[in-house]
Amino acid sequence: MAVRGVGIRDVAELAGVSVTTVSHVLNDTEGMRVAPETRARVREAAKTLGYGPNRMAQALRTNRSGLIGLLSEEIATTPHAGRIILGAQNAARAHDLTLVIINTERESSGTSHKDDVQALIDRQVEAVLYATMYHRQVSLPPNLQGIPAVLIDSTDRAGIVPAVVPDEVGGAVAAVTHLVEAGHRRIGFLNNDDDVPATHERLIGFRQVMQQHGLPIDESLIVQAPSETLPGYALAREVLDRPDRPTALFCYNDRMAMGAYRAAAELGLDIPHDLSIVGFDNQELIAANLFPGLTTVALPHYEMGVWAVETLVHLLSGEAEYKLLADRPTRLDCPLVIRGSVAPPRDN
Repeated sequence: MAVRGVGIRDVAELAGVSVTTVSHVLNDTEGMRVAPETRARVREAAKTLGYGPNRMAQALRTNRSGLIGLLSEEIATTPHAGRIILGAQNAARAHDLTLVIINTERESSGTSHKDDVQALIDRQVEAVLYATMYHRQVSLPPNLQGIPAVLIDSTDRAGIVPAVVPDEVGGAVAAVTHLVEAGHRRIGFLNNDDDVPATHERLIGFRQVMQQHGLPIDESLIVQAPSETLPGYALAREVLDRPDRPTALFCYNDRMAMGAYRAAAELGLDIPHDLSIVGFDNQELIAANLFPGLTTVALPHYEMGVWAVETLVHLLSGEAEYKLLADRPTRLDCPLVIRGSVAPPRDN
């Protein structure tokens, strides 16, 4: 004997209301006045019975699919990618929306990116999140301009799409301030050599703290290389293997900091007493497993995913002004994660 599925009449019966009322509540019918307590009772009944409105029928009736596209540049293969996706997914679920994810190559042609956007549009997504693998400026596919969109971890060169990015300057300020407050006066900076916002803004934050505290900036202690472990090691050997070495290093990212740990060990320097180190990114597989644990700055990947979805919801409902958001990127805090790699210098 076939088992009958739960239907709208079952929800109406359990809630003690009409089928029409259940339909209005679960489909958020505009212009229909239903008492808050009645709405709560209907939703509780639907939850108890495991009933939800038919998505396909709802889309045909309301011209809304309940889908949001997430186009990612290699983000599915980077260590922090899951945090952006998790934040976006949790926020979408809270608004009864579903993510449709397409992963694309960072170096793809403009045509490829355009095709990826079109694939999302063909699936009737209501809006698109475009997430890049690191903070930089991008040129967007032209067809992305015809649908509500938000950029994650990047900004639009044309300045017409809202964006959310990390507060790189603020993160660097937090890192270097922590070193200064520990008593360090001679601080080196192992920076990235790519021409991207993070390179320039983290250097701005470094200089800002040093100047605010009246500390001399030795330009020979600001060095650049690709932001990987071996270049970080080479830079650290360069600045540490000198008689006037710094007592602390601020590193562009945790991979460069890991290289600095190796350099310090080879030179017989104890971390944190002979040398304090602060990283950036909070890649936990690195930062939490170095010895001592690396004090570093966390990038707000989860928070950026949440912010992007919440913003799309406000844009779709008319509660936010698209142009106002597009005029200036939203910057989210990069908090300091304190572990064991910072201590006062021995000569203090």
